[in-house]
Amino acid sequence: MEATSLSAGAKPSAPPLAVRKLSPEIGAEIMGVDLSQPIGGALAGQMQDIWHDNLVILLRGQKLSMEDQVRFAECFGPPAKLHNKGHMAGHEAVMLISNIRENGKLIGALPDGEMNFHTDQCHQERPAKASMLYAIEIPKEGGNTLFSNAYAAYETLPDDIKRRIDGKRALNAYDYANAAMKRGTKLAEGVPHYMHPVVRTHPATGRKALYVNRLMTVRIDDMPEAESEVLLNFLFDHQEQRRFIYEHVWRVGDILMWDNRCTLHARTDFSAVERRLMRRVTILGEKPV
Repeated sequence: MEATSLSAGAKPSAPPLAVRKLSPEIGAEIMGVDLSQPIGGALAGQMQDIWHDNLVILLRGQKLSMEDQVRFAECFGPPAKLHNKGHMAGHEAVMLISNIRENGKLIGALPDGEMNFHTDQCHQERPAKASMLYAIEIPKEGGNTLFSNAYAAYETLPDDIKRRIDGKRALNAYDYANAAMKRGTKLAEGVPHYMHPVVRTHPATGRKALYVNRLMTVRIDDMPEAESEVLLNFLFDHQEQRRFIYEHVWRVGDILMWDNRCTLHARTDFSAVERRLMRRVTILGEKPV
């Protein structure tokens, strides 16, 4: 796709950024910005507008320290402290996503295999507003990240389904130890969980997004179990249609940031004998409504 210059609602004092759409439905690449240097408020404002319009932003060819990445994240809000302290990577908001082992121990979290579609931290009262992933080492093939547009998924639902889920809430849970890759249908004792709206309204755009996911949504509240399961499976299948999805093939130096309030993401499988090392920062969000 050809690059175009878009001001994206920027202030007059900021030169317009060069932007390229990643897919018709979701995602944009921002070009010509070096994130190893601080960015000013006008440029940060442009980037936030582009992010709100496209849900996912990509910047390629970056060489970033942990401090550089955290500084960029802070342009969008306060970084969220990790709940799983065992995966902290030298900063309370930074996690390594890796299958690399040193002295027989994993240096990061979520090491191997594919992951179902999900939204980060939806099992907490205040899920992450945004997640930012930086590629340090990647396998030759696989380990791609898929992003689905949750606005479009909601807007294209049949009217009768919209009526059925209107005002409903769903239980989201995540078992760090036993269910990192697969959804559970029962809530084990001690597993972090929270009830959130099935459809949430984005606080910045005012748009509605479908806020359930195959990895972490256990059931719809105040609905018979069998009915909840059938309806959830319909919603999962609907939001995972290829027409809503951009699949990102990683390159070293890529940094991607996505909006957890209106996207879902998943990971494709890759060889367990190849190294994969990503650095993640999440940005604190608000309680969904």
